[in-house]
Amino acid sequence: MSTQKFSFEFFPPKTEKGIKNLKTVREELARLNPAFFSVTYGAGGTTQEATLDTVINIQKESGIDTAPHLSCIGSSKEQIRDILHTYKSNGVTRIVALRGDIPSGMRDIGDFHYANELVDFIRQETGDYFHLEVAAYPEKHPQAISYEADLKNFARKIKAGSNSAITQYFYNIDAYYYFVDDCRKLGIDTPIVPGIMPITNFTNLARFSDACGAEIPRWLRSRLEGYGDDLDSIQKLGTEFVTEMCTKLLAQEIAGLHFYTMNRVEPSMTIWQNLGLKSCSK
Repeated sequence: MSTQKFSFEFFPPKTEKGIKNLKTVREELARLNPAFFSVTYGAGGTTQEATLDTVINIQKESGIDTAPHLSCIGSSKEQIRDILHTYKSNGVTRIVALRGDIPSGMRDIGDFHYANELVDFIRQETGDYFHLEVAAYPEKHPQAISYEADLKNFARKIKAGSNSAITQYFYNIDAYYYFVDDCRKLGIDTPIVPGIMPITNFTNLARFSDACGAEIPRWLRSRLEGYGDDLDSIQKLGTEFVTEMCTKLLAQEIAGLHFYTMNRVEPSMTIWQNLGLKSCSK
């Protein structure tokens, strides 16, 4: 397990209270010595400045590599070039390269249409300077016409120069195994790190999962739904389920785990402790 890497994702806070909360959260998680942190980026670049500020602050104060999400929809090559220069000049060496969602009503989506074009552009502009992560969808991207088409899209992102991938969260572990097997059959040996979403609020999770195509197993959905507003029971069962899933994943000698923290310490930390993980080496 010593070669497995772990990372944690945050979103840019919008208020002073949120900024203080995130500082506390990342200080706690920094004690685990993760390989890196990541910070999300809003649709159409709506949190571009907040992402930039958050990434630079976290990296400077924690000393831990921090990777900004960079989506290309709605951006020109010049805009992306400027952003890359800013990150490079601030010592950022990792980027999560994404296409990004297309905001409703947007007519001009910019110079990039797909994530592989963004990856290729970053490589042309900066060579191997950045470690590039891309997204993977074990259960198919919700906008893809088919699983096979989505698999080919993923392969194009890897061929363009990606170093590794982080998956959309999932609760169907077989979907991840089959996806990785299909990638290996295509000759893709890039690390594909499972994205882990702790279960804390069923209503919000169900709504988001339905939108992004992440299946919640029927038996699990039924039991979580049956708890109604009993958040303690929801979190207890959710934590047990996700811990067991992570245990099985780590036993398969995967590259590591990427936790979607939602800017909270306890859900991810509890799973970490349940797994018996120690402070990891980079």
